[in-house]
Amino acid sequence: MSGEHDIRAVFFDVDGTLLSHKLNDVPQETRVALRRLREKGIKTVIATGRHMQEYSKLPVSEIEFDGYLTLNGQLLLDGNRKVYAGTAIDKGEMEVLEQIFRAKRIPFVLIGENDRYINYVNDTVVKTQAETMGTIPQIGTYEGENVYQILAFIPEHEKQILNDLLDECSISSWAETGIDIIPRGGGKASGIQKYLDENGLERSQIMAFGDGENDIEMLQFAGIGVAMGNAGDTVKAAADYVTDTVDEDGIGNALRHFGLID
Repeated sequence: MSGEHDIRAVFFDVDGTLLSHKLNDVPQETRVALRRLREKGIKTVIATGRHMQEYSKLPVSEIEFDGYLTLNGQLLLDGNRKVYAGTAIDKGEMEVLEQIFRAKRIPFVLIGENDRYINYVNDTVVKTQAETMGTIPQIGTYEGENVYQILAFIPEHEKQILNDLLDECSISSWAETGIDIIPRGGGKASGIQKYLDENGLERSQIMAFGDGENDIEMLQFAGIGVAMGNAGDTVKAAADYVTDTVDEDGIGNALRHFGLID
């Protein structure tokens, strides 16, 4: 029992939650809070929109976790970073997406289990990735392999163009000019459910932290959903609790508030 709440696992978004873009690092207070959480026997799990290839280049990768839900829950990895489950984008939907990719109408990054590649690079891609500590993959071609997630680099108001074209995908923003495209019914909440089934846990036994639009379903799904102080209003409205920003020990303060750490 952790305080008044029987929390057995805590899920963490990365960008703006664990990783401060002001520091380009995980704040020391956050590192201490994560360590104390694991010392209490509570599992810590990453829930990120990033691919492990990119995640492994970030400062957060130095920290040990008990599991990794990557690509917004589309690829699940164990504590040893080995893939054990995944949900790819529907092949019929990929025919539409492939046409956009080949036509180079929109900068697209296609992400498979082991690799990711882009159709072309423009100023929007460069600016967006620089602002989020993201890397720009090599230019490549689609050969029919399974794709688990697509990144599109377009302004927020142009999302509707893709929404109108895609029937079997969900779209959410992770930056002002960056969106995720994943299978409909997918997302971090769906990935977490797979993790719970694998580990014999209930929704009431988990807590989740996030700050972006792609975290909303996860915060609503968890027994306790915590929005970071730097989250947008819609994210905060979806949470059970709003903590301080990533730079103000938001993780540690929330964990102490709910009695999970001292």
